[in-house]
Amino acid sequence: MSAGFADIDWTRPWLASIEARGRRWQAAALAGHADYLAVLNADAFDATHVTGRGARLAFIAQDALPAGASYEGHIAETGCVPTRHNLHDFFNASMWFAYPRIKAALNARQAEQIAALGIGPTRGAVRDALTLFDENAVFFISADAALTDALRGFDWRALFVAGRAAWGTRCEARIFGHALLEKLVAPYKACTGHAWIVEVPARYFSLDDDGRRAFIDESVAARIAAGPFDSRAFAPLPVLGVPGWCEANADAAFYDDSTVFRPGRRTIRR
Repeated sequence: MSAGFADIDWTRPWLASIEARGRRWQAAALAGHADYLAVLNADAFDATHVTGRGARLAFIAQDALPAGASYEGHIAETGCVPTRHNLHDFFNASMWFAYPRIKAALNARQAEQIAALGIGPTRGAVRDALTLFDENAVFFISADAALTDALRGFDWRALFVAGRAAWGTRCEARIFGHALLEKLVAPYKACTGHAWIVEVPARYFSLDDDGRRAFIDESVAARIAAGPFDSRAFAPLPVLGVPGWCEANADAAFYDDSTVFRPGRRTIRR
């Protein structure tokens, strides 16, 4: 049986940033789809978030998407996000509030690609990379070049064992991809995100959670809007390897599983 709203465990550390709003949404979702959409739209009304072309953010039922309209294009033009009554779209909506600038920047680039190339049997390289980011990205935030290099070089022991004390003070991970969050409702060891490296100054780690999210939201959104975008920018990150995200990883032998923590080196675009 697939996981549902009642299965969300808010004690999971990767959910801490969205817990307060998420608990309210969860209660509404358990009451029904109409109640759930009403709560989303009440929060959107109180916020100032916009989508890719500046339209005010709102949420609609999936079946309200006009026939023939593209999902991303409709969001960009109208501000209305088609939202099903499931975990996948629950976490998608949560990211519109946690990282509104990033979501708007992704939506703008997606809509731009659709306008230029249309909707075909394949998305194309740029849209594929944008979708991968939206669905499966995990931000690896680092003020330490050695730890960043360890991630890029698949040096899991340097990153997670020798560098363990650095987590929370010189690096951290934050999950953005809503499909990845959905998978982690029932976490498993091999669950792997596509890490997007965010290099930050040391002062970042003196900020509170709101300050850190705002910093990430602004800096990552600017990169998405301004630069080339392709899948070579990502590095694999087995997310249950993050210190504190899994009790079993307190034992260094956890990282000896080469089916999850795979060796190898490749070039990651900076």
